[in-house]
Amino acid sequence: MNLKAVLFDMDGVVTATAKVHAAAWQRVFDEFLEAQDGSGFRPFDPKRDYRRYVDGKPRYAGVESFLASRGIELPYGGVADPPDALTVCGLGNRKDGYFRAWLVGHRAQAFPGTVKLVRELRDAGIRVAVFSASRNAVDVLSSAQVLDLFDAKVDGGDLARLRLPGKPDPAMLREAAARLAMKPEQCAVIEDSIAGIEAAVRGGFGCAIGVNRGEHAAALRDAGAQLVVHDVAELALASSGAERRLVVKTLADLPTVWDHNAELRRRLQGRELAVFLDYDGTLTPIVEDHTRAFLAGEVREAVRALSERCKVAVVSGRDLALLRSLVQLDTVYCAGSHGFEIAGPAGRRVSLERGVEFLPEIDAVERALRTRLAGIAGHSVERKRFSVAVHFRQVAPRDVSLLEDVVDAVLAEHPHMRRGHGKMVFEIQPDIDWNKGEAVRWLLERLGADLPDVVPVYLGDDITDEHAFRALAGRGVCVAVRDGATRPTAADFALDHVADVPAFLGMLAALPGTPAKPGAQAEPAEPRGPAGAGAPDRGGSPGSTSA
Repeated sequence: MNLKAVLFDMDGVVTATAKVHAAAWQRVFDEFLEAQDGSGFRPFDPKRDYRRYVDGKPRYAGVESFLASRGIELPYGGVADPPDALTVCGLGNRKDGYFRAWLVGHRAQAFPGTVKLVRELRDAGIRVAVFSASRNAVDVLSSAQVLDLFDAKVDGGDLARLRLPGKPDPAMLREAAARLAMKPEQCAVIEDSIAGIEAAVRGGFGCAIGVNRGEHAAALRDAGAQLVVHDVAELALASSGAERRLVVKTLADLPTVWDHNAELRRRLQGRELAVFLDYDGTLTPIVEDHTRAFLAGEVREAVRALSERCKVAVVSGRDLALLRSLVQLDTVYCAGSHGFEIAGPAGRRVSLERGVEFLPEIDAVERALRTRLAGIAGHSVERKRFSVAVHFRQVAPRDVSLLEDVVDAVLAEHPHMRRGHGKMVFEIQPDIDWNKGEAVRWLLERLGADLPDVVPVYLGDDITDEHAFRALAGRGVCVAVRDGATRPTAADFALDHVADVPAFLGMLAALPGTPAKPGAQAEPAEPRGPAGAGAPDRGGSPGSTSA
């Protein structure tokens, strides 16, 4: 298609407020259902029920849709119904009250990758609009400080005033296109809801792009999405002659750091840096035996030299105590277990533990996996403090699906845990909003580096590093070590192999920087975010498509 405009859904695409809406709906429906059925009620599922019945729909339509799924009928009532009224409008108004109360006490956050793409589109002369079924859209966008980024807006107030039906009807999307003076076929639609993708397809829009922030990629494709991404940061504008379109960035297509060496030097020299490094597959090659991934002397020296210029943190899936014993540098920060446990260099009072309350359940998962996987040759169960890794690099291909079935069966018995993916490994972790990206954000704030004049640099190779790439989109420099991998990515540049890493770190260390500040390595200020118990002492041993 020859792209002229892009229409962005708000909740879940522009702003990280979909989970707030889901929590408000859960509170409303659980209150109602418990009052109806007592202790035997079946709660509202904030993932499955929200996606299936509520997401993307006008408020009262969402109430009707969910209640119908439970075989419940209520009087419709009127828009002025109080929140305690047992009507469709009453429940909808109660939900709106809960969401607005959250908005008063919190600042809505925009997704960095979306903001980055919107600015790139505007610079390229492509028009952008935002749409939402919410009547709170202006307040949310203003709270996230992104209202002025868009050329046009259509929200729940417009739907009511113009008497337009909500999604999956395409009327709202067509109105947004009209306000940009565009035809539907000239526009791409970026949506995270099934109803929104269905609306884009029904409306004849040029491209429907689904954002899968959960586990509904297949449902988005079934609804008609031509492209599905985990985050808008994985999208890029591509041109071919007079034709322009949005494409999914892949590791195979990324330019290398060396292709843009002069550009990077201009951007980084004279700037304060905060550098974050993955361990396995980045500082060390991926090895058959994960217990033998030792740090080469050349790489350790490169990291040490860089830590003399700026703050450096190693962010790894490995247990913190083991990670520190492998890195063996007292000048760097370490984030283990994908950021669930963080410690500073010797003498630095920087520590964090997230998910301590899940430790008994992690113990149970470990026991179950060791017992049930015992008959599968070649696997390895690695217990970390806040996760369990199931390695299958040496498992026969015919047995991998059996191993995966066992992992899924164990997870089904432990709904508070989730499965993550790495290179030939499944990572079982607490199902909370914490990952390498959140860990990097926490470290930036904790180290006093969450400032406009500090450039974060993140270097990683794995799927788990994508969380950090997305968190730093448009702000930092994100470099992926592709080493043959071709997956979609939110990174900016690539290195072809782990062997290229020391030279890149050397380039960063040699850049002219800001003058060292007196006391630059002093203890940072207390964090505004959560802080946990002290980290373990250093110890252990290395052995212990486009459209």
